[in-house]
Amino acid sequence: MALCITGLNPILDSTSLAYSARNLSTRLTVPVHLHFTFTGQFSSLDRKRHKGVCCSSIRNAASASSMESQEDAPSASSVCLEEELDHVERFKMSDFKILGSVSIGLGGRADEVLFEAKVKDRGSPLYNTVVVLRQLSSVQAQRRGKRAIEVLKKLVRRKLLYHSYSMQVHGYISLPASGGSGSFILVHGYHGSFSLRHWLQQSDWLPTLEATLALDEESVRKVGEDTTGGPAVSRQLRLTRILMRDLLIGVNYLHSHGLAHTELRLENVHISPVDRHIKVGILGNAADFYEDGSNSSFVDSMDRRQMMIAFDMRCVGFIMAKMVIRELMDPLIFAKFKSFLSKGYDPSCLREFMLEILGRSSPYGYAGLQILDRNWGAGWHLLSSLLATKPSERISCLDALRHPFLCGPRWRVVPSMDIIRWGLGSTAIRISEEYIYRQSQRSRLAHFIDLMEMLNPHPKPKNWMELLPGKWRLLYCTGRHVGLTLRQPPARVLIGDVHLTVKRGSKLKANLSFISDIGFSVMIGQDWPHNKAGKSGKLQVNSSFTLTAGRRLYLKQDQTTEQKFYIGPSSSEEALAQKFSGKKWRKIIPFKEFPSSLPAPKLASSDIDVTMNLEDPLNGSIDMARNVLQELRTQVPPEIFDLSKLVCGTYVDSRLLVLRGVNGSALLFSRSFVDRNTSS
Repeated sequence: MALCITGLNPILDSTSLAYSARNLSTRLTVPVHLHFTFTGQFSSLDRKRHKGVCCSSIRNAASASSMESQEDAPSASSVCLEEELDHVERFKMSDFKILGSVSIGLGGRADEVLFEAKVKDRGSPLYNTVVVLRQLSSVQAQRRGKRAIEVLKKLVRRKLLYHSYSMQVHGYISLPASGGSGSFILVHGYHGSFSLRHWLQQSDWLPTLEATLALDEESVRKVGEDTTGGPAVSRQLRLTRILMRDLLIGVNYLHSHGLAHTELRLENVHISPVDRHIKVGILGNAADFYEDGSNSSFVDSMDRRQMMIAFDMRCVGFIMAKMVIRELMDPLIFAKFKSFLSKGYDPSCLREFMLEILGRSSPYGYAGLQILDRNWGAGWHLLSSLLATKPSERISCLDALRHPFLCGPRWRVVPSMDIIRWGLGSTAIRISEEYIYRQSQRSRLAHFIDLMEMLNPHPKPKNWMELLPGKWRLLYCTGRHVGLTLRQPPARVLIGDVHLTVKRGSKLKANLSFISDIGFSVMIGQDWPHNKAGKSGKLQVNSSFTLTAGRRLYLKQDQTTEQKFYIGPSSSEEALAQKFSGKKWRKIIPFKEFPSSLPAPKLASSDIDVTMNLEDPLNGSIDMARNVLQELRTQVPPEIFDLSKLVCGTYVDSRLLVLRGVNGSALLFSRSFVDRNTSS
């Protein structure tokens, strides 16, 4: 609800309006050819003869007297309307003093005109209060206005909560029109000119919104923060928590009374500077969960309720995404974001996708990604739960309010096992994205991978057949790491992205085909430390696998031979049991005694096929090509170069994969959708 300042008799062009400095971001999507008449009605003009919108003064006494004369002679239709809307007040145009702020066609609706007014009737409890008069011209618009009043009647029992989280509907003005169609004006509360979209589009939105909300110590305490200052990322996170919690409370208020909003958008969400609450807009399109028809069964009613709640939660997810990731305010980037979800991809992989499409030139400094990465990636978990592909899997308002992302650090939140798994995987990803040179970092990452394997949600092969197919990017390998530093190799090769593509041959058989793609560049010359361009190449390894049930063993010490066998550097039972016996992880591990084995899908490989392509034939030197191949084998984990060394899979979900090699080393993958070379 953004209003533009106009004069007494402004002439508005059809393509542009004179906006005030506080509403420079507002755009009129559809030009409306209307004019104010002296009777207070809106009538259409001939579009061929008139190019703009003419606004004449409706503040003179003549217009008020003519309106009163029309209101004194109610027709049969107006009497029927009064019976339906008897729980709200019917106003007269003479009760208001029209102010000089008018807005036309906002939010893509050309059948609504909004203008500010002040109540001048001394006998009204709203005396001297600024309200908004919403002129509804079309039949559909009038239906929305009457529906908003009808919803108020249903929620009037808890009027305080209704006024806290929805726009206050005070009443209506109904006037007969000369053309035969009645004029309906909705009178509702004024909560500032800016919608949440207009706030986010301001350059100084963060300090201005903090000042508007007047974040005192009490407000800060509610989200568990210690200080009111801090860096911009912490301030934005605190503000996001406050707004999201307020929005969820308002939406939950509607859901608990059998209503769905169905129109939750940034344009419909307002922030009142008076009570500092989120207003979810006019409930003109609010829908009932349970239809009045007697033919609908209880199961159908529950399905309808679940679908409508899921739709609202998806809209809340879009609001949260735009509020945190400011780059999504760009229509092109948001179109890619929605396309990713419309194609049926799992929202749990949004982080991988957003890193690809944002690139390295974001004007906002990736503050949103930092906010979502905090607290073990809790923000990404909440966002994926709000935007889940299946409606039945979307989080509810109450569960979202208990989510760790929206709870401050001082709140005692008991995370679910799903959030614990998510946190382990997110932390492992964050560590793998850093340069891992120290042994402490490598040990910590191996420890997190061991924890993930203990909490594997899909140990059976039938689950792997559904989750494993796709494209995976190699993040880390717990085996030996060899790079270009402190070495003088015969060929200097820089490894790029390493992908593992899994395809399912038949739905009836457990046959899979693995394809590992290794991108690299060969650097020739002595200037390679400063110029990493080189000549690009690609190595591809193909192999087929059969997936069967198996177990990953933790071999104990043999008492007879007094020999100890290890599967890998972090796989000895004594070392793992010592780590997991502490207070920190004792409540997480789902078993009291450390097991000697864990269920894991077994991978049986057949013959492999290796192909290497070079952009340049390297001057036709076979020895040079042989040296490049040897250097690839040195730097790339052996399980990627020789797929037959993959023996089992120990963890898989919609975004992460852990495979174990014959020597016990673990390979951590994340699901990938877009190649960096082709992303724009």
